[in-house]
Amino acid sequence: MAIGLGLMFNIRLPLNFNSPYKSLSIQEFWRRWHMTLNQFLTKYLYFPLGGSRKGAIRTYINILIIFAVSGIWHGAGWTFVIWGMLHGIASCINRLWSKYGFRLPTFLAWFLTFNFVNIAWVFFRATSVNQAMEVLSSMFNVNNLLSSNYLAQQLMLFHTPTEFFGLSFSLVYFITLMMALCLGIALFAKNTWELSQLRFNSGLGAVYVAALITIATYIVFTNFSSSEFIYFNF
Repeated sequence: MAIGLGLMFNIRLPLNFNSPYKSLSIQEFWRRWHMTLNQFLTKYLYFPLGGSRKGAIRTYINILIIFAVSGIWHGAGWTFVIWGMLHGIASCINRLWSKYGFRLPTFLAWFLTFNFVNIAWVFFRATSVNQAMEVLSSMFNVNNLLSSNYLAQQLMLFHTPTEFFGLSFSLVYFITLMMALCLGIALFAKNTWELSQLRFNSGLGAVYVAALITIATYIVFTNFSSSEFIYFNF
């Protein structure tokens, strides 16, 4: 949105996100995710600290420092520091095994990267470390699957109706469908930057753009209440 609004005023902003969930490694993720922040920290912190020019140990320390700073930049709290350090440790491990030529199959590399990033988001989103640990404990607690009460609660969701565009769905089926659709879009569709490089000169292109605008407008006016700007918290 920022790039598009900037172009309306003839201001060309740099690309900042480039389909990060397609990444096959944590290093690639950060080359695609918040690219301007990554470039800023690299230029004004990583390089002045010595970058990778002062030996392997100093390189890994520098990586941990810039990721810790990245966490603090997002929020002054231990959850953000832990989130940053998790990414820093993962980047060090990734750099180490790449140095020794270790490679994973494409799907496994994506699967591990995708799940690591989403598990780390728990700390990013949680209001406290204790809350984050509770969420992670629940996510990986196998005993929940063996609990009759837990299973009964989950089965109730199959009978919970929801509506979308006037159509009624079972809540679980609807959530599953939307997750599959969004994952497919994230992994296989062109992102907004790539689409902006195309020229929709055909009638079909006009219909496509009009449909996107209609859906986006419908979602905004029917599903969202007013909320403060997200970066007010940072």
